Amino acid sequence: MSVISTLKQADIFVDLSTTQLELIASICQEMTYNTGDIIFEENTSGNELYIIADGEIQIQVDPSLVGKGESSGSQTIATLRRGQSFGEVALVDEGLRSARARCGVNNTQMLIIARDRLMFLCDSYPQMGYRLMRNLAADLAMKMRNTDLQMREYLTWDRRSDD
Repeated sequence: MSVISTLKQADIFVDLSTTQLELIASICQEMTYNTGDIIFEENTSGNELYIIADGEIQIQVDPSLVGKGESSGSQTIATLRRGQSFGEVALVDEGLRSARARCGVNNTQMLIIARDRLMFLCDSYPQMGYRLMRNLAADLAMKMRNTDLQMREYLTWDRRSDD
């Protein structure tokens, strides 16, 4: 699968022209991971965006890092597949990773985009930058809403089990 066709599948690149996608493709690095490979760890610095071209990535958190029980290891909170992206928060605030990303299946192919290179393109082509940031905001909002729903379900379930 070509880099441009992978970018076309990703929601954060919707409404971008072929020329704009070609510009983004020019700064992509292609990588292949295998089951169990760690893409990045929770609470580490990050400055890259990842798009899954093929395969599966597990997003995991370690509850003990926030004082929730003893270290029982990381728990999968989301499974991402082709066309989905992760690592977007690093594009926005350059803060620490909020979760760990772990490869779920062999031969998972990904596109990696460095923050500084993407920001240079966005600054150089403001219309593309605007569309990309709008799409990025919509993607993050959707993920926040899903997390909010999961937390509400968890809290409701947790309270019922206390009765």
